[in-house]
Amino acid sequence: MSAEPAVLAPGDAQETQEPQPSGGRSGWASLRPLVLRLHFYAGVLIAPFLLVAATTGLLYACSYQAEKVVYADELRVPVGNSELPISRQVAAARKAHPEGTVSAVRPSPEDGATTRVLLSGVPGVGADHTLAVFVNPYSGEVRGALEQYGSTGALPLRTWIDELHRDLHLGEPGRLYSELAASWLWVIAGGGLVLWFGRRRARRKVRGTTGRRRTLSLHGSVGVWAATGLFFVSATGLTWSTYAGQSITDLREAIGQTTPVVTASVASGGEHAEHGASSSAEEARGKDVGLDAVLKAARAEGLSNPVEIVAPADASSAYVVRQIQRSWPEKQDSVAVDPATGEVTDVLRFADYPVLAKLTRWGIDAHTGVLFGLVNQIALVALASCLILLIVWGYRMWWQRGRGATFGRPLPRGAWQNVPAYVLVPLMAAVAVLGYLVPLLGIPLAAFLAVDIVLGEIAYRRGKRTYAPVG
Repeated sequence: MSAEPAVLAPGDAQETQEPQPSGGRSGWASLRPLVLRLHFYAGVLIAPFLLVAATTGLLYACSYQAEKVVYADELRVPVGNSELPISRQVAAARKAHPEGTVSAVRPSPEDGATTRVLLSGVPGVGADHTLAVFVNPYSGEVRGALEQYGSTGALPLRTWIDELHRDLHLGEPGRLYSELAASWLWVIAGGGLVLWFGRRRARRKVRGTTGRRRTLSLHGSVGVWAATGLFFVSATGLTWSTYAGQSITDLREAIGQTTPVVTASVASGGEHAEHGASSSAEEARGKDVGLDAVLKAARAEGLSNPVEIVAPADASSAYVVRQIQRSWPEKQDSVAVDPATGEVTDVLRFADYPVLAKLTRWGIDAHTGVLFGLVNQIALVALASCLILLIVWGYRMWWQRGRGATFGRPLPRGAWQNVPAYVLVPLMAAVAVLGYLVPLLGIPLAAFLAVDIVLGEIAYRRGKRTYAPVG
């Protein structure tokens, strides 16, 4: 329990300053006002973006279970005696929906689940979306067709919420809001955590407190418990953001930690051509062993359900069969199968992924709520709810800190002048590097500093400049 803010406190300044401990301007006593000022203003300015991200993230975490209810007719069927060959299921889907081309097939992953035949190039369906045709694997009955998006197979409800969370349905420009929120969340959480641990234990109380002190204590206590989760969603959210995400991708490429992909090309002459086999590549081209043979070859390599069969991109490409289970334990193995011979030409095991590629995969899956299934989704709902409460409490403290007609008195500037050079110089260097790698952290911070300096100069000329005391 805390009398100091822990995470996201727009109004987390002390009403009175404690006396400076003996020992001069050094250590935590000199750094604390700077951390407090950063935490305060970052909370005030970034909280609206975080509030939107937390609310839409909460909705997204709930969308998995909602999707099962809303699209139950398409997703589930009564369990039958035996499944039809994949080729017959695809034929049934194409009879009902001849438009577009078959880009992939997701065979029924479990008893009672439908098969998804994915069509690309369908009129009215976005280029990055597919039309999923749902087929009863036991009878070949087409249960319906819905737009699908992404590797997790999001259907219209979840896709709409996902895009709301990611970019507010504004496209690429809208992604800046979510990257700004992710870029600052860990800074605000870290600043609040440092402030909480920097307080005397006796001041961390909730019972018996009232007014702003009680709000501050609730904010701090919940913030400390939620801090680890907030760090996690901030870091994982940045991995696929526009600018910081590119920095992370560049770093992974530089150290050889990118996510590998199975080789899907088929050699022009092939192994048999090199040994004078009777059938040439030209004779083999155009032949296709069919989906059933391709799936059988993948099963022989140990690829169990759920899997996705991706059609060859062109005449020189192979089928790719990949496991698509993102829940723990993850199944992410993949194989390439020659469409002319049905032979496996390449195998990629998830166990052979570089360490950072595995961590990125696990981080994204946990961030999106699929790694641990329902438990993961409940945890995200709880974390998003905590963040919403922290924001509300933070603004309430800002209101309560005001005096008379003043709404939320600002903290005095000049805190950096109390920080010793041996602390300030390395700190500034670290901030500069972070600002370069995470532009939506660096650019707003530079803008804030510029505005703060200008306002300070104006106040100085008017004789109203105030500085933060040390302590």
